Amino acid sequence: MSHVFVVDQQRRPLNPVHPGRARLLLSQGKAAVLKRFPFTLILTTEIEQPRIHPLRIKLDPGSKTTGLAIINDASGEVVFAAEIIHRGHAIKASLDDRRAVRRSRRQRKTRYRKSRIANRRRKDGWLPPSLNSRVANVITWVKRLRTVCNLTASSMELVKFDLQKTENPDIAGIHYQQGTLQGYEIRQYLLQKWNRACVYCQAKHLPLQVEHIVPRAKGGTNSVRNLCLACEACNTAKGTLAVEVFLAKQPEVVKRLLAQAKTPLKDAAAVNTTRWQLFERLKALGLPVECGSGGLTQYNRTRRALPKEHWIDACCVGKSTPEQVITKEIIPLLMTAEGHGRRQMCLMSKHGFPRTGPKQAKNVQGFQTGNIVRAVVKKGKKSGTYTGRLAVRSNGYFNIATKQATIQGIKYADCRTIHRSDGYSYQKGERHSSHA
Repeated sequence: MSHVFVVDQQRRPLNPVHPGRARLLLSQGKAAVLKRFPFTLILTTEIEQPRIHPLRIKLDPGSKTTGLAIINDASGEVVFAAEIIHRGHAIKASLDDRRAVRRSRRQRKTRYRKSRIANRRRKDGWLPPSLNSRVANVITWVKRLRTVCNLTASSMELVKFDLQKTENPDIAGIHYQQGTLQGYEIRQYLLQKWNRACVYCQAKHLPLQVEHIVPRAKGGTNSVRNLCLACEACNTAKGTLAVEVFLAKQPEVVKRLLAQAKTPLKDAAAVNTTRWQLFERLKALGLPVECGSGGLTQYNRTRRALPKEHWIDACCVGKSTPEQVITKEIIPLLMTAEGHGRRQMCLMSKHGFPRTGPKQAKNVQGFQTGNIVRAVVKKGKKSGTYTGRLAVRSNGYFNIATKQATIQGIKYADCRTIHRSDGYSYQKGERHSSHA
């Protein structure tokens, strides 16, 4: 399972330790809990430490989820794994709501607001807030993890697929294009474009074969514009038939297929934009950055017979991937970006008018919404122990969202904070029992 981070009395990072060793340090009083997420111990006494091993952080940036792994290059052991679940869609929705409220306000008889759009300029490297949040989430976690372990290098998947090398083999050497990676680069592009499903029957979660939309026997080329993905049954049934003949009874499928074949990957282009921003910001942190493509990641993962997961993809990014990647018993930490509250002073009705009073103080009796607390209620109808995320109320009686239900009306005096709100919610992923 994932190792436990350890820092010394001056909060300098030491070697991560096995959970069993961490329990021993806690039971002997040699360490105390510093952080819950990721779980980190701080030593209370001086203990003999071996040489501190250099570690590499590896990133697989994505539109909705980014895979993250910390790996020991020398041993191939995965020390820590996590998946960052972004909130770009929530930010976009909030901006749309704000735009609607402001637009409706302009139609009412209110004072004139002079347009300021002509006075605003975008800085170099500007990204829309929904995209910038993805980059900020990753950089935040790289900085946090640097404080608890000895990170000396980084690897990231810079592009999903190298279209230049796919279209122009000579751009970086004919051997690169026609070598082992050729099929992986093209296949990664097709998986992204066709949503990892058979274009004819829409079947998923089964082996897919590269298929020519216009058959080679009828003059079709090997250009990526003429390639799609099909399951073995559909590919065999189609054979050398034209797609219009094969799907003669399904004209709507033909229309959709031909339209999608011409559609560029706008989402992938947006993700690639954030990848370059992430690359620049990682370099600014002072860590050496190794880059790799999605095709290389898939090649590394397939060679090592590892399953498809975001954090496992992160383990396989770049040429530095060890021949043996040890992922046995690793449980990834799922970190969902929740934000730090909202600036809006009050909630609005569907007509654009305030429907609540101004929001109250963010902190009540030393507690804040989003804190993870343990409440021990000793008497009354709600007696028991509850652990979960807190929602504060100005009257001092809070709500606690546990895994089972939301418990309302818990007095602040019965609560104890075990993790302060940091903009993320946490849960454990599924245990990975195999290794390669």
